[in-house]
Amino acid sequence: MNVDIIELPIALIDEDKDQPRYQFDEEALQELMRSIEELGLLSPIKVRTTADGRYKIIYGNRRYKATERLGRATIPCIVSNTTDEMEIYLEQIAENLTREGFSPIEEAEAFDKLMNDSRFRSSLKFLAAKLGKPESYIKNKCELLKFSNAVKKLIVSGIEIRKDKLTEDQLMPLKDLPMEHRDPLALIAARDELPVSDVKKIAKLFKDKTISDSTKEKLLLKSGPGLIETWSVYEQNRKERARQQEEPKPQKPASTGAKGQSTISGTTSQPAANHASAAAEVTDHTAVVVDSHSPASPLLPSGSASSARTTDNTKPQQASDLLEQMQLLLSRQAEITSALSSPGSSALFPHEIDSIIEQIEHQLARWKTLR
Repeated sequence: MNVDIIELPIALIDEDKDQPRYQFDEEALQELMRSIEELGLLSPIKVRTTADGRYKIIYGNRRYKATERLGRATIPCIVSNTTDEMEIYLEQIAENLTREGFSPIEEAEAFDKLMNDSRFRSSLKFLAAKLGKPESYIKNKCELLKFSNAVKKLIVSGIEIRKDKLTEDQLMPLKDLPMEHRDPLALIAARDELPVSDVKKIAKLFKDKTISDSTKEKLLLKSGPGLIETWSVYEQNRKERARQQEEPKPQKPASTGAKGQSTISGTTSQPAANHASAAAEVTDHTAVVVDSHSPASPLLPSGSASSARTTDNTKPQQASDLLEQMQLLLSRQAEITSALSSPGSSALFPHEIDSIIEQIEHQLARWKTLR
């Protein structure tokens, strides 16, 4: 392959609209222009000849844009006579991987194109060898393409957690969730600046098959902190259920007619009844609680927080807990009523009202049971 470095007229050079990198940060471009003005262009761009006597950029689009904006007539170029589309595209990717500003989505789209475009059809193994990247690196990048365009626009390089931005590490725990949960949770993570550890907890919550889809839909109305609070209660209840399952069941006394020994037939001892009652209460998957962080606040698999605390609560304590939850519900109801009377009330209020009604009905049923 013959390669030359020459000054070419900018007017004869065309951008490659099909190249992997297409996002250019305006601030970075302005900084490059200042650098070229002071020091000149330190690194030439690379172009290839085309049939009409013009040149098309292989890499260096940003340097070309900066030089063109400065009104320069020529630009230093490496001229290549390569015509193989695969080699050109691989070279473009390899060059951009060494540059700042090559976004994760641009990488993902480039890898996906090489593996699935009819012009290339590369294997993952071939691509990893050519680019010097582990197969897992390429696969994880391609996972980002599962998300919607609204999420993709927020993805940035690096690991810094920023408001209304998303890192790859934040998104990886969500990649295997259904789209109806995956994308809303990603947007919540961006809005509330959730650390990766919190996103992993929330993903675990939504992967639990014992939680109904309707409950998960309600959970999507919560804020990030609200979801973490829910996860905490969920974990406590899960551990409590596991502990109860590990406890040995009370031995049923043998029936005998001997003097001094009791005869029990067809009944269950009081400790066993208490244990069964507590287990049923802990596995109630329909309970809901009020969460101050979000409009609607369904809790997950477990009974109310009060029922999960212990298995030997007295009825006065249960009544006190129920009264406290009812007071919270009525307080939230009053807030919504007041807000609805003012202009610009939230569009989520109708959903909140439905949730409040549902929660009050649930608590009423528990009052009747306690009575």
